[in-house]
Amino acid sequence: MRALRILLIITVILGGIFVIVDRVAVNFAEGEAADRLKATENLADTPDVSINGFPFLTQLAGGTLDEVRVGIEDYEAGTGDGAGTIRIAALRADMHGVEFSGDFSSAVAADATGTATVAYDELLKTATSEPGRVAPGVTARVVGLSDGGNGKIKVAVEATVLGTELPEPVSVLSSVTVVDGDTVRVKADAVPEIGGAEIVESSVRRITDFEQRIDGLPGGIRLDKVEAAENGVEITVRGSDVRLVG
Repeated sequence: MRALRILLIITVILGGIFVIVDRVAVNFAEGEAADRLKATENLADTPDVSINGFPFLTQLAGGTLDEVRVGIEDYEAGTGDGAGTIRIAALRADMHGVEFSGDFSSAVAADATGTATVAYDELLKTATSEPGRVAPGVTARVVGLSDGGNGKIKVAVEATVLGTELPEPVSVLSSVTVVDGDTVRVKADAVPEIGGAEIVESSVRRITDFEQRIDGLPGGIRLDKVEAAENGVEITVRGSDVRLVG
């Protein structure tokens, strides 16, 4: 009995040591991966990297991690014109089946899914800022975006009729969709009435409808779905053979 008791104690101690070593190793690996990702994506702040699954050391020995979660705040994505950028308030991605090199200089995920949030004021920069003519004596421009409920965006349109600005912006409910995996499209469900004037639909849509391209996301992940939320549009992103670093 005493020998069995000693064996059990030794087993528990060794198990505890293994857990401690495993956690130390995973913390080191997360730090290394975060630093590599920061350098690769030229980020201002160090991203949050979490390696999930236990034990980590067996995954390390196999050269493949089950799941890696990445969080990046205030990511500057490209807009496809080679000059402009759009700020993503929060980018989250779950990487699965991540194969990596021994020094973590490269890491490629078999697939990835996640979310990206773009604030309304950031998306508003794409909308027409200068007043446009929508009918004889009538001009309009988009002055605000907000959550319209049920996944819709409420577009606030400021209008001037015969030189007089309407007391309140006209609200337009719009659908938001992803086009070609890299573009967010906002399109009015119906053309609004403005000051009782007989307006031209195509002219109004040049004001209310707009697109924002978002590319250059980490590892080549692309846009999948989008819907309006309280503080901005929430975009589902996904990709395969996603290069995390290297």
